[in-house]
Amino acid sequence: MSSQNPENDPVFPEETARALDPEVAKADEALASQEGKLGEAWAGTEGSYSEEGSVVEPSSDVLVAEKEEEKLDLEDEEEEVGQVAWSVTISAFIVAMLLVAPAIVAPSRMKDIVEYISATVIHDLGWYYTLAVVGFVAFAIYIAVSRSGDIVLGNDDDTPDYSRTTWFAMLFAAGMGIGLVFWGVSEPLSHFIAPPPGASSEPPDVATLAQGAMNTTFLHWGLSAWAIYVVVGVAVAYTSHRRQRPIQIRWILEPLLGEKRLRGWLGDLIDVTAVVGTLFGVATSLGFGAIQFSAGIEFLGLIKQSPTLLVIIVLTISILAALSVASGLDVGIKWLSNGNLVLGLILMVLVLVLGQPIFVMREFVQSLGQYVQSFIPLSFRTLPFRGDEGQAWISGWTTYYWGWWMSWSPFVGIFIARISRGRTVREFIVGVLAVPTLLTFLWFSILGGTALWQQIYGGVDLTRDGADSWTTTALFSMLENLPGGAVLTGLFLLLLVVFFVTSSDSASFVIGILSSGGSHNPPLGVRLFWEVMEAGIAILLLWVGATASGVTEGLATDGLRALQVLSILTALPFSVVMILGCVSMVKAFDEEKEQRLAAERALIRERLAAFVENAVAAPRKPRRWLPAESLYTAPRRKRKHH
Repeated sequence: MSSQNPENDPVFPEETARALDPEVAKADEALASQEGKLGEAWAGTEGSYSEEGSVVEPSSDVLVAEKEEEKLDLEDEEEEVGQVAWSVTISAFIVAMLLVAPAIVAPSRMKDIVEYISATVIHDLGWYYTLAVVGFVAFAIYIAVSRSGDIVLGNDDDTPDYSRTTWFAMLFAAGMGIGLVFWGVSEPLSHFIAPPPGASSEPPDVATLAQGAMNTTFLHWGLSAWAIYVVVGVAVAYTSHRRQRPIQIRWILEPLLGEKRLRGWLGDLIDVTAVVGTLFGVATSLGFGAIQFSAGIEFLGLIKQSPTLLVIIVLTISILAALSVASGLDVGIKWLSNGNLVLGLILMVLVLVLGQPIFVMREFVQSLGQYVQSFIPLSFRTLPFRGDEGQAWISGWTTYYWGWWMSWSPFVGIFIARISRGRTVREFIVGVLAVPTLLTFLWFSILGGTALWQQIYGGVDLTRDGADSWTTTALFSMLENLPGGAVLTGLFLLLLVVFFVTSSDSASFVIGILSSGGSHNPPLGVRLFWEVMEAGIAILLLWVGATASGVTEGLATDGLRALQVLSILTALPFSVVMILGCVSMVKAFDEEKEQRLAAERALIRERLAAFVENAVAAPRKPRRWLPAESLYTAPRRKRKHH
């Protein structure tokens, strides 16, 4: 009886045990000192052991000193300039040159080459990209709601480097950027005047077409887009901050392929696909920005559009971006991102107040509900029964967007991973999915909703009877119908420039990281080299597209079309890396969960063993631990003796 443990009795009060036997309280206090052992194993702080084998907790001064030392080591690592990974840099450069070679060798046939690639490759990718993106959304939701969401992206006691406001601003500006300004008005109007095959009716229902236009726009810019960024971002953040690997795409596949393979040519190949995809994805955005900026200048009556003007715009913005790159992450990119958010919010409010605020807010609320209701069917839409028309629409819109987001995902994923140390996996996923998505929906509801109101009820034709160039001027045409339209146009051009610079310098920084072995501080020369490459690709394809078939038509079609097709094409190999990355992260999170559970079981066994050891070492009088009163509250039947 003396060896029994009163804490194992489910009806015996723990306080009574301590009061009846001081040895119990003493043993319990000794065991309580061991509770920090499990936390140390995961936070990277190891306890020491006494001669008797019990855990001795390090003092608070030791913990503070170790934490400060770790912080200083991290700062030294970030300040140390990395070495160029020539195998990745040269290979990515060669691949990029091969992709733009047709524009250099045979510029007059570039349009035919682009159309051939689009008809034979891009059209056939619709079903694959659709299924992949649905899988990415499911992966993000699964990880967020599972126990894996509790994992900290870093050591367990790490705190975030940036406030939530700054964090949201930086990831939002990097994730969408120029596309929000270019497509904010033109995409809802595009789907309104040319809906997906089968969506229109006879006679056409204007309300149905308008709501369908907003639904499709929300699909392309909503959870699906940000789930693509989550896949790369959470994987890179976990491997770099939790497992202390360099910030490189290759390491997200370590749980599947192993360290040895990834340190060789296979790892270089993975990083090359990320670099090339990012390069053409950002070049496409630069093309959109340059064309819309030139259209805005012409709309104000300042300078007429021309290929030369495009070159000047891209070069000027690239110089500004290079200056921002040289200033570093915490100066140029941080302040530009905050400036983006503030200026964008101001312009949203101005358009809302000066336009149709009640209509826009009603449309915003209804479109949110429609998005939730139709998310699943729209996410799986491939239009197989609409023939060539349906295939052409899917490849021109949904497939293009999924490919564009995938080509951007190495850049955005690494960038938001770089600024997300100290956040939990769940906080990362919810923050990246929810906040930017809601802001994006509000942006399209205000700009696109105002444009639709003017098109339907305002007696204004913002599409100019279907002219090819209306998508570049639709924003300015909408602003012209608001009070202070000229001032608003100038402010939107300023916003476009800031988005332009932020996207370019952030991308150069991230590609520089990939080209320098995952260094936190890539060499300035490498960052500037990729800045020049981004600008050069955009200038080359826009110039060839504009001069090959006339300025007006070429500016709106050929150059942009070439950039779009190449961004979708370069995203294809990286999509395979993303799918394998999802499998790899599930495996890594499950392994960590099993390790944590094993550590918890080991700690419980150790505590029980220590308690028994203390109980045996201090024997008690028989039945002393039992309470004076009966443990039973109901009368007990007497046993019959035979």
